[in-house]
Amino acid sequence: MVFKRRDRRNLLRAIWEVIYPKGGWTRAFHYVKHRVRRLPDSPERIARGIFAGVFTSFTPFFGLHFVVSVLLARIINGNLFASILATFFGNPLTFVPIAYSSLKTGYWLTGMNVDADRVRHGLGEMFYSASHDLWFNFKALFNNKTPEWAGLIEFYNDVFYPYMIGSLIPGVLSGLVCYYLSVPVIRAYQKRRNKGVFKARLARLKEKAAEKSAKKAAEKS
Repeated sequence: MVFKRRDRRNLLRAIWEVIYPKGGWTRAFHYVKHRVRRLPDSPERIARGIFAGVFTSFTPFFGLHFVVSVLLARIINGNLFASILATFFGNPLTFVPIAYSSLKTGYWLTGMNVDADRVRHGLGEMFYSASHDLWFNFKALFNNKTPEWAGLIEFYNDVFYPYMIGSLIPGVLSGLVCYYLSVPVIRAYQKRRNKGVFKARLARLKEKAAEKSAKKAAEKS
């Protein structure tokens, strides 16, 4: 196959590269930055895509961030590929402050008397309990066992619902900041790139004109 990897990755290596990409997060950040700046679209549409991706990274729809960002980008007429790239705003380095700010804001907006610090320390346990219930209930469809909902209900009430509500404010604010920072940067880069492309084309035209004139002179002589 043309696009088949030469070096096969095992499961542990694939998981590790999600947590820590090959070359480090700094290299990954610069890669995403250059890919966004080189997108063939208007600065405003690319920036709207960035807004969609950054906003989505604050939502609790883990595993569906690409899908949600693309849907949101289509709604606001943003660049779809830019929205996917911008979801990398949410990564293992930023997940803790993103989750904490979303939960804290959600508890404040909903008036819930839940300690965000307690939830933060028990977040892994709640995720495990909810995923265990999901898997158990799926198997219960085939083995006639009684489904268990306690872990899922606790996760929804204490984490998912306030997370979803609370993600709106920090998600929108962060998305707007990235939007207004991206537009002038992308516009300046595109102008500089277009100027370079124009100069290169002009140089090629001059070379062709010089070759033609030299050829005509050689024919006359």
